[in-house]
Amino acid sequence: MLRRINKLIYVAVMGVFALQACDKGFEEMNVNPDASPSALPEYMFSKALMDGVSGGYGTTTTTYYSTSVVCAGGAMQHFATYKDVPGLGDKYYWQQGSYPYTFFENTYPGAVNEIATVINKLNEDAAANVNKLSISRIWRIYIMHRMTDLFGDVPYSAAVKGYTDNDFTPAYDQQSAIYADMLKELDEATAAMVEGSASFGAGDFIYNGNVGKWKKFGYSLMLRLGMRLTKRDAAMAQTWVQKAIAGGVITTDADRAYMKYADGPQNYNQNPASFDMLANNFAAADGNLNTEGGKYARTFIDFMRTNNDPRLPVLSIVYVNKKADTSVAIQRGMPNGILGKPDSFYRYSEPNPATILQKSAPYIVMSAAEVNLLLAEAASRGWYSGDAAAAYAAGITSAMTNWSLFGAGGVISTEKIAAYIAAHPFNSGAALEQKMNQIHTQMWIALFLDEQEVWSNWRRTGYPVLTPVNVPGNNTGGVIPRRLIYPPSEESVNSANFLTAVQRQGANNFTTRVWWDK
Repeated sequence: MLRRINKLIYVAVMGVFALQACDKGFEEMNVNPDASPSALPEYMFSKALMDGVSGGYGTTTTTYYSTSVVCAGGAMQHFATYKDVPGLGDKYYWQQGSYPYTFFENTYPGAVNEIATVINKLNEDAAANVNKLSISRIWRIYIMHRMTDLFGDVPYSAAVKGYTDNDFTPAYDQQSAIYADMLKELDEATAAMVEGSASFGAGDFIYNGNVGKWKKFGYSLMLRLGMRLTKRDAAMAQTWVQKAIAGGVITTDADRAYMKYADGPQNYNQNPASFDMLANNFAAADGNLNTEGGKYARTFIDFMRTNNDPRLPVLSIVYVNKKADTSVAIQRGMPNGILGKPDSFYRYSEPNPATILQKSAPYIVMSAAEVNLLLAEAASRGWYSGDAAAAYAAGITSAMTNWSLFGAGGVISTEKIAAYIAAHPFNSGAALEQKMNQIHTQMWIALFLDEQEVWSNWRRTGYPVLTPVNVPGNNTGGVIPRRLIYPPSEESVNSANFLTAVQRQGANNFTTRVWWDK
């Protein structure tokens, strides 16, 4: 080993002398003809879109699975597992693995850094790039609001300044300050857009550079974040909700924001939700050899069955003789909080491979379903002059028509949608809390697969009412988790700022509430 090291040192030293002696023309020779010497914002923006949704791609990306299925999806009782290692959301049990902080570790060097690079480059000529810059600012807020909602106080104003300012130990901003700045950014970015001026084109995988639709997305995100403040500061929430509605939000399917994917040729062309769920659980496609012991949760399946929800056969199958069967009568969810593989494991429901598990399936970032349900809440609070019952019905309708994006197996007839709404009418005469229960129980179904947002919305509203599990030795004392934890790398590398954040916010555990979760 020592001889090999000495040989490498010798080669390296001789290489330096050789370069000093023969450097004529070397700089020109050392330029990669297939790479750009500086960041091209149009290309980097495309990458930031993909990483902003997935949490980061790799050869075997697991960020969506770790964060959305294991943590948020389990806690929200959409998914269940009988195993203990991936059991954080399912049974609030965690002793090993990186599930609680994968999103933090992957998103900062990925999407956060990428969109910051785009914004820095576009700012060199902000006047000529007003639409591209505004769209990028909006997307940065989409990325960062997911980060802060998961963890609370996080690096925000000083994030990813290692390249520009040599700041490799960024301070953590308080979530209250982060929310104030995110709403300001959305306000400024949406107002600055100029329809007819240059924008992103085909590299914009959501709206193909359509400025009008990006503007609606920006205001819809403002509506989401404004509503997030209802427990913390109702007056501030009302101000931002009304500003968003006045600006113009997504109310029809034509304006929904969703990423388009293809089945190959590379992993990053494929839907991250289906890719991760197949890679980590459902690849065997036999109902029995599920890698992480995962199935749909009983709470989720029982609710759809009890309410005759026409989405059930779209979302769910049971393997019968190793063939996917969508028959409603045989769908059943596995209880959360169990240890040990049940004898009836193969009989439990799991995602439909003809819709959800297609690698070419779209990923819905924000749709008219969510926005209309938020409008129903705004009307119920007296913050919006529209009809709450009409918005509620429109939200359910869009939640069902969204599945037509997933192919023929996702199409739900207008007759079935109308019948479901008729059987579940909005109770306009009820008290606010009853309306909230009705609206946000529907949101719990409508946002399925966007598990981070399902979890955030539940933490804000408390609906639907979920019964926690209390497995011996769990990490929360039988309480549904309220946040994820910072990674150990922050404690060791960025310790001073980490400790300041913990002292201010509360212990780095799963029950410490973030600022807006009062």
